[in-house]
Amino acid sequence: MPTPTVRDLREFTPARVALGRTGVALPTRAVLEFALDHARARDAVHAAFDAAALIAALGTLGLDAIGVSSRAGNRRDYLRRPDLGRRLDPRSVCLLQDRGAACGYPLAVVVGDGLSPRAVHAHAVELMRQLIPLLGAGGVEPGPRPIEVVVASGARVALGDEVGALLNARMVVVLIGERPGLSAPDSLGAYLTFAPKIGRTDAERNCVSNIHHKGLDYAEAALKIGWLVREATRREVSGVALKDDSGEGTHRIAAKDGPA
Repeated sequence: MPTPTVRDLREFTPARVALGRTGVALPTRAVLEFALDHARARDAVHAAFDAAALIAALGTLGLDAIGVSSRAGNRRDYLRRPDLGRRLDPRSVCLLQDRGAACGYPLAVVVGDGLSPRAVHAHAVELMRQLIPLLGAGGVEPGPRPIEVVVASGARVALGDEVGALLNARMVVVLIGERPGLSAPDSLGAYLTFAPKIGRTDAERNCVSNIHHKGLDYAEAALKIGWLVREATRREVSGVALKDDSGEGTHRIAAKDGPA
């Protein structure tokens, strides 16, 4: 059996390995591909976020999503002032206060544009399609208003803490566009926090990242998120206190026996 080489890695990863050289420089093809991927990453960050279209698409899954906004009034403010993306604007605060006062929720799902609106439009609805059947198995039973879904513009991950607190939610899941890489401009991440409130730290969250067509697929991501929702709710912890012990074998069995 031949010894694997560095060039063989190119069949298994989109990372830039074994690019070759022309003299002391990279080949022209590699330089042009780098420039193209860099442009795609920049475009993903500045892409428009169509909250109304996303709300309509979630509606086809039977989810009555509502739209909110952060204090970042435009994309320029969002990129220059990360703190503005972590808090809701006054209108959104009033809207969620009314809904939270009327009925607390076992789970709130926040779908936010983040640093890649393109990723959210590409993957969020299909991921939710896979996730919804698993939430019942994870303890979020069907019934009147068991889940509140919020579509947030100008969102950072920590915005979910305020959303969850205002909705009186026991747990929040934030689906958000991740910072684009040079091989994945459309990667979606999921951040889970038990007992959300303003001031939670990243150490108090669990993350399922790299959800896209060349990364973690929807079924596997949904199984991981569903497991974390169930265990966080049962143990009443999240973050470093909750290790993902779901296991690869468990995922494969569940994927085989669960919904297609």
